[in-house]
Amino acid sequence: MVIGLIREGKVPADSRVALTPAQCKWMLRNRKDIHILVQQSPHRCFTDKEYQAAGVDVVEDLSGCDILLGIKEVPVSMLIPGKTYLFFSHTKKQQPYNRAMLQDIINKKITLIDYECLEHEDGTRIIGFGFFAGIVGAHNGMVIYGNRTGDYTLNRVNSSKTFQHLIHTYFGLKLPNIKIAVTGSGRVAHGVLEIMNLLGIHEVEPEDYLAKNFVYPVYVHLKGADLYAENLTGIYNRDDFHLNPGNYHCLFSKYLAHTDILMNGVYWELPIPRLFELSDISSPDFRIRSIADITDDRSGSVPCNLGDSSIEDFVYGVDRISCEKTLPYLPGSVDVMAVGNLPNELPRDASRYFGEQLTKYVFAELFSPASDLIDKATIVNAGILNQPFNYLEDYAALK
Repeated sequence: MVIGLIREGKVPADSRVALTPAQCKWMLRNRKDIHILVQQSPHRCFTDKEYQAAGVDVVEDLSGCDILLGIKEVPVSMLIPGKTYLFFSHTKKQQPYNRAMLQDIINKKITLIDYECLEHEDGTRIIGFGFFAGIVGAHNGMVIYGNRTGDYTLNRVNSSKTFQHLIHTYFGLKLPNIKIAVTGSGRVAHGVLEIMNLLGIHEVEPEDYLAKNFVYPVYVHLKGADLYAENLTGIYNRDDFHLNPGNYHCLFSKYLAHTDILMNGVYWELPIPRLFELSDISSPDFRIRSIADITDDRSGSVPCNLGDSSIEDFVYGVDRISCEKTLPYLPGSVDVMAVGNLPNELPRDASRYFGEQLTKYVFAELFSPASDLIDKATIVNAGILNQPFNYLEDYAALK
């Protein structure tokens, strides 16, 4: 079995990798039936020389590989016919900007296994960069609030080489008595909570968050039952919510007058209720000034997400009256951070974590003759839409 690590082709180029040099070295030592090739790249967080030092062959041509591992979507011009690819395709929600890529994958009889669809039996995602998206997103959310108020100063994540180095920048930092709402219960939220704890921000219960003022910074962690209620019963049931989200309404509106910073980590797609409506930002009771929309859905759970910001230009403002995009930090605006590739600010740490999950949970299944886990994550099998994804037929124009 020959595995190839492809060069990321999406612009701007992502620097993350599916396997680090050390992980490749471990696999070559422990799996004699596997050979690994790495495609030359000037953009990776690990250099070609680091892979070569680990005993990995660095080449340009990957046509001899059986399985190709990437991170982001692969441009049509780079897709090799008949191969098996693993990457985040962003097609399961029928994203229009990736429709042509899926059509080409089908035309070239490629097998596409999507990392996002690899799930444990209980439906929990096995692999992803969510934890480091939460780490970076929470840090950036704190940066923009400090920039707006002048109460403290934090440097950007990408000025730190590693997560460990980032932690050292928090030593001695004194925060004002702000109130922060953290939403979600998955990997993203866990990353946010890591930063909250490293900054020494106290967690409080929802009822205390709403009723009390504090002389130190606090956060409240809002999960499913705190955020949503069924329209008739007023009760949250996790399984029913995932099956019938349109039957629920959101409870977050009561936090709008008590929150300075929103760290959003909830999964969202229609018809899941939004956290608030766009018109709410013009209300005098809307206290939020800084929003880190880490899950980053345009006009999604955070309706004032007006589109992606970039790592370099990571924050924009939204005017509270016109709801139009402005420069950040203006008096009548809300600051929004909506970066789609947050883990790329700590790419070596994020890649190391990703490769560990891939090695622990996926490779054994990938190399077995039959695997339910792999089958359920296979969107296209040798050019044919796999059964769980037949709903994509119109999207892929397969009539």
